[in-house]
Amino acid sequence: MTFNALLVTKNEESGKTSAAVTEISESDLPDGEVTVAVEYSTLNYKDGLCIGSGGGLVRKYPHVPGIDFAGTVEASSDDRYKAGDKVVLTGWRVGEAHWGGYAQKARVKADWLVPLPDGLDTRQAMAVGTAGFTAMLAVMALEDAGLKPGTGPVLVTGAAGGVGSVAVAILAKLGYEVAAVTGRPETGDYLKDLGATQIVPRDELTEVTKKPLEAEQWAGCIDAVAGAMLGRVLKQMKYGTSVAAIGLAGGAQIDGALITPFILRGVNLLGIDSVMQPYARRVEAWRRIASDLPMEKLEAMVEPATLSDLPGLGGDILKGQVKGRVVVDVNA
Repeated sequence: MTFNALLVTKNEESGKTSAAVTEISESDLPDGEVTVAVEYSTLNYKDGLCIGSGGGLVRKYPHVPGIDFAGTVEASSDDRYKAGDKVVLTGWRVGEAHWGGYAQKARVKADWLVPLPDGLDTRQAMAVGTAGFTAMLAVMALEDAGLKPGTGPVLVTGAAGGVGSVAVAILAKLGYEVAAVTGRPETGDYLKDLGATQIVPRDELTEVTKKPLEAEQWAGCIDAVAGAMLGRVLKQMKYGTSVAAIGLAGGAQIDGALITPFILRGVNLLGIDSVMQPYARRVEAWRRIASDLPMEKLEAMVEPATLSDLPGLGGDILKGQVKGRVVVDVNA
């Protein structure tokens, strides 16, 4: 029996890749203990890379991208899962080194799966996806470092993107004052609807300065940008506060950064990795998502898509032209 998948192939002579919806069979799937009937996937920046040139992430072709998926177990040789179980997968280099969720079926290692938490269905789980999972990990890390409501505004950079949108909604529900940074003025109302109390134009934070410190403004920060913006934000953090770094949309370097925020204000820079997170932390993050992310706000972020939409959307997300969360119905 065949089923549909977004298959990326590479022309060995030209080196160019192309992506198209193609029929494949279960025998084509990679090895793994659990076969899942995929219901929904989503679109992340890494997916855009893998749909296109690969960005150095894809090891071999042909390839099925999709770093996230949620669905129902069809077969399992691992006692932890049985047919009918609802599961979610993010990370573990699935969709990069291992075939991913842009197909109606996937086969993966049992260790990579997490039971779908009570209170979420598979579509909602993919409205969250890696982006929302990462946002929740960032909130949890800031809380572990001492962040509490009432201590001042929490800055979210790249706020209209996938991670930023979920971060704004979670922080607002938890009672935080949220300052949302965006370079797209037209997203201001969208961000306020998610719970942002302040919109910060991106241009206010992208100038590299030589000042060792600036006026203390932020009680915490979830940063998806890095580059010049992170260098600037670090100088504006309040004493003893933390920045959770989750992305590098503005570059891998921290432009203009100095040691002074760390040694004069005790600022912490917390690295957030969602790919290799241990199982227990994953389960806790998904439990928190189910309880702390307002579902009505989540739905407002969603843009529906199908497998055939993905080649175009992959290019859009690399250009920063995707707002919120794209949810892919692989069976549509």
